[in-house]
Amino acid sequence: METLPTRNLAVLVAAQSLGGASAPIVISLGGLVGQQLSSNPALATFPVSMFNLGLALGTLPAAAIMRRFGRRNGYLLGAAIGVVSGLIAAAGIWIGAFAVFCFGTFAAGLYASYVQTYRFAAADGCEPAKRGRAISWVMVGGLCAAVIGPQLVILTRDSVPGIAYAGSFLSQAALAMLALPVLAMLHAPRAPTAHAAKGGRSAMQLLSSPVFLLAVMAGVVSYGLMAFVMTAAPMAMVGHGHSVDHAAHGIQWHVLAMFAPSIVTGRLIARFGMERVTAFGLVIIGLSGAVALAGLGVTHFYVSLILLGLGWNFGFIGATAMVADAHTEAERGTAQGLNDFIVFGTVAVGSFFSGALLQTAGWEQINLLIFPAIALALAPLIWRMAHEKGVSAI
Repeated sequence: METLPTRNLAVLVAAQSLGGASAPIVISLGGLVGQQLSSNPALATFPVSMFNLGLALGTLPAAAIMRRFGRRNGYLLGAAIGVVSGLIAAAGIWIGAFAVFCFGTFAAGLYASYVQTYRFAAADGCEPAKRGRAISWVMVGGLCAAVIGPQLVILTRDSVPGIAYAGSFLSQAALAMLALPVLAMLHAPRAPTAHAAKGGRSAMQLLSSPVFLLAVMAGVVSYGLMAFVMTAAPMAMVGHGHSVDHAAHGIQWHVLAMFAPSIVTGRLIARFGMERVTAFGLVIIGLSGAVALAGLGVTHFYVSLILLGLGWNFGFIGATAMVADAHTEAERGTAQGLNDFIVFGTVAVGSFFSGALLQTAGWEQINLLIFPAIALALAPLIWRMAHEKGVSAI
């Protein structure tokens, strides 16, 4: 009975390692290539914003495709898009076309919309008590991605003579190609039939549920703040006199911190509860902003990015577990697609403003905005935890 779930989990961890490496490549280099290809400095982070937009717009179609054709077929389509995205981005750099490069990063976002659902695939069919641990194990694959992505940036950025960074996006395409045979081994549970799904709530009904809405809000704030700050961080580092290698290593440490705690996050959720772990993550994100505001040295950037990654892990995995616990099996596709559309739609909007805000207001203002955003999710989380404690005591 345990053989198939264990095999699927191993497949998803490997696929996360390969697919998850795409994002660090785009984020590390998107703004720098944007500066190189765009005549308007305010549009430098536009390629990263297009990645986030592709991720947001891809969530609902990805959910629909997987409902219709199954997770494995959907994931194979996503990986194929990933191959094409890297080739397009590299071609854009080759010919010096900013629009082509942005289209390539947009397509990479479409691929990422499938990669992001690997965590939900791990929770499919699990008992409620084991969902947090299953989600965490898939996210452990991000540890490999955290090493693979930034190291490929460093090793391949000058691999195409005379065309900086094109080799890194060719390596992104190669990673997606390697993911294809891995994903072909997945045996995901069948989606609920149309008849079974009739008993589920609609999208509007889900959004009217306080439990589901709070889970979505926690995911929006955790992921949104992380992406908002991380998008600007490489440009801020280079702009304050640090090297491109420093920026790539900063993203590497950040992504390692994003996924390293996944080894224990599931256990923490099982012991302390989803809401407490999520709230803890939000507090750590706040600490990252405080460190960033304390100085502009390499150490300040690195420590801030590490704390930002740690906070994202606890906040986002906790929020994901809250979402998985807030819907029925029949509502799975609708709830997961809706959650990811809202989360990554917000991320896309935030990333569009990140580059412009960095140019006009600076790194300090970006980090100051962390604190009111955290309050929006942390206050209702604390209220819910206090309310539940009060109810259980009665």
